[in-house]
Amino acid sequence: MKRVVLDTNIVISSALGGALVLVLEKWDEGKFTVIVTTDVVSEYFEVLNRPKFRLTQETIDKITRYIYQFSEFVVPEEQIRFIENDPKDDKFLEAAIAGKVDFIVSGDNHLLVLKEFRSIPIITGREFLDWLKNA
Repeated sequence: MKRVVLDTNIVISSALGGALVLVLEKWDEGKFTVIVTTDVVSEYFEVLNRPKFRLTQETIDKITRYIYQFSEFVVPEEQIRFIENDPKDDKFLEAAIAGKVDFIVSGDNHLLVLKEFRSIPIITGREFLDWLKNA
């Protein structure tokens, strides 16, 4: 089974509906394993609860359940300081290395511009959807 790190923007986009809702459906079906750290999960929750997204408590609870039931928590063994323009994105690289993932899925240009990090591909949500449709 593929192991992936989902950037916060992918989780939020899937919660808001549209094409990326397929991410939640396939996650629920066990098509891939989401790798997280406590820092990544903290950011997920902080952003999910932002009033501007107007997510229902039911949606937030559903994603919270996915995170705790269907994710694998890892502890980063090294502190990565790589993304100078947005150091907060380094936590996704740390999770990817610690979790030995197959790819990082992001909509963030600070990550996407890298294309890969230590041989781990960094792909867009659209590329991930294409993979999911064929998985």
